[in-house]
Amino acid sequence: MSETTSDCCLMTSRLIPADRGRILEAFRDPSKLCRWWGPEGFRNTFHEFEFKPGGMWRFDMHGPDGVDYPNECRFDVISEEGVVLTHLATMHRFELAISLEPVGDATHLTWKMTFQSPEECDKVRSYAPACNEQNLDRLEAVLREH
Repeated sequence: MSETTSDCCLMTSRLIPADRGRILEAFRDPSKLCRWWGPEGFRNTFHEFEFKPGGMWRFDMHGPDGVDYPNECRFDVISEEGVVLTHLATMHRFELAISLEPVGDATHLTWKMTFQSPEECDKVRSYAPACNEQNLDRLEAVLREH
């Protein structure tokens, strides 16, 4: 695991013990995605999920504190090399690029959030890196099930 940041970006990377096809399937299948998306303790309710370039993804994240967080995303790129989406919600607008590079039987996953300004990035810098790591922990747990 490693974490690097810049003025407008937060980035986390990890070697995932699964091939990238299985990781993409964990995105493509909403029944899997809803179980791993978000930090520990969060649940998801999907309202719209079109996993294709230009497709919309609307969902609510339900926090362990009982607060609901509406989210709206657009899938911009979907390929075997990864997924790029734009998080359109008014609370935090950013581009998320998830790149998948094969390393033997595993995949080096890079999770890069790019914000429109350093100020926007600073609003989440104190908690987003840890939440992203929890997100990847949950992805690995789902991948271990099969």
